[in-house]
Amino acid sequence: MGSVTLTVKAMAFAGVVGLATGFFILVYDFITQCDYFAARQMKIEGAQRLTSEDVLRQAQIRIGDNILATNLALVRKRLLAHPWIAEAGVGREIPSRLIIRVKEHQALAIVDVGEKFLINRQGRIFKAWSPADPADLPVISGLAVSDLPVWGQPQASGKNAAPAPSQSFKAVLQVLHMGLQRGSILPNRLVRQIKVDRQIGLTLYAFDGIKAINLGYSDYPGKYHMLANLFAYLKRQTNIPDYDRIDLNNLERVVVHPIGLQ
Repeated sequence: MGSVTLTVKAMAFAGVVGLATGFFILVYDFITQCDYFAARQMKIEGAQRLTSEDVLRQAQIRIGDNILATNLALVRKRLLAHPWIAEAGVGREIPSRLIIRVKEHQALAIVDVGEKFLINRQGRIFKAWSPADPADLPVISGLAVSDLPVWGQPQASGKNAAPAPSQSFKAVLQVLHMGLQRGSILPNRLVRQIKVDRQIGLTLYAFDGIKAINLGYSDYPGKYHMLANLFAYLKRQTNIPDYDRIDLNNLERVVVHPIGLQ
């Protein structure tokens, strides 16, 4: 008799669970298909290079989608798969709005290692350069792929960690960051190329006349200060011909090469 009672109770419990499950499924289906929760507005924040249409296309969401049925984690994953998107967040506002926040990579320069790549302000490769990408950035040559960190690689120490950036690349990055500073004597927009020689250091090719400026390694703040003073001096001199190269390797012996001098 006891076993029969236990069986009946178990069946009753299973029935209750089944009814509750069915009820919740019905509620879920109703909510996720209800027009009341259909997206009527998409708010895109942080997009600069990308248009709102680009972001929505990458997210694979559209007006009319039920915001409660939208898998926010999946949408974020899709957004992060876009090479220009560094960070992304997705949220919903009941009853009918989806909010997408993105942070784009800021392209700092083009690095040419046989193939051209874009690096961001953290000095990491984030995509291969294409003709649709900015072309008015400094082009870095003379480095190898092994010199460069790649976006998404781990930086922690350990056997499987990505190699640290080389000293040559750290020098390039320092110069580029100085070119971002307000009032820089060599703003990045005027630098056409940065050529790396592992023995003698960096040479910048800048300005419309493509003048070469040998910086070597080390003490770039001091060399930029000297360059500012030198430009001011040359501007005041009317009897000095134009130049095509300035050598700042040794601040004790700054050399200006007039055009045509071998």
